[in-house]
Amino acid sequence: MNLLYCGDQNIQDGLLISILSLLKHEPDELHIYIMTMELHTAEKDYHAIPDRTISFLNQLVQRTNRHSFVKKYDCTALFERQIPRKNMGTRFTPYAMLRLFADQLPDLPARLLYLDSDVVCRKDPREFYHQDITDVEFVGVLDYYGRWFFHHSLTHLDYINSGVLLLNMEKINQTKLFERARERCVKRWMFMPDQSALNKLAQAKRIAPRKYNEQHQLHADTVFQHFTTSFKFFPLFKIQTIKPWEVQQVHDVLGIHEYDDILNEYQQLVPNLAK
Repeated sequence: MNLLYCGDQNIQDGLLISILSLLKHEPDELHIYIMTMELHTAEKDYHAIPDRTISFLNQLVQRTNRHSFVKKYDCTALFERQIPRKNMGTRFTPYAMLRLFADQLPDLPARLLYLDSDVVCRKDPREFYHQDITDVEFVGVLDYYGRWFFHHSLTHLDYINSGVLLLNMEKINQTKLFERARERCVKRWMFMPDQSALNKLAQAKRIAPRKYNEQHQLHADTVFQHFTTSFKFFPLFKIQTIKPWEVQQVHDVLGIHEYDDILNEYQQLVPNLAK
């Protein structure tokens, strides 16, 4: 299984949990590609995921299968050549747009499962991963909230959440989807830049069942749970963001103990990450 993650040093905790969850449910080899970069803006300094962390994660996956690996791509130069200036100040970090440069890495495989670092695998993902994607650029699940406000079709909901995407890189290269999405991010401000650009410009996408990117409430058939921001309306309105590495809040606020074995292992291993 080929997987893609993107981010800076701050995603390390989520990355470890997400990989541990995949190791639990995917017995075959994992080829994990991580896009990262150094980025220094007027507001904040971001740092690439250190080589020490990549080395540790590589050793971790090879304990389960010696053919598995974790590989790092430093995309600093790529990003600096086409900075998405109109979207550098959104509430999302610039690293959210880093996946749009994946077509510039020629040795990436044609089939890639992209995951945000706050996505936890709960069940065997192989049925989703191995589906036929010959005629589509990507497969994803409707955005839980955004589907109502940002859809482009007049006849059906079509706005996909970009946290779990099965990518057909051959098709993406043919249609130049990522290239066109990068150009849009350079020239036009968007509320959720990478996600909005992909939804707007995709020529062929497939909507998958909610269980493959559960963004709201855990269900019996959930395969991937995505710990996104949610809105609570009772008794008072509030915005709630709890990530899987915030273990106590996962237990006390969300009432989730589904991943305790993974989170216990994470707590034991997290000192090995470079901080």
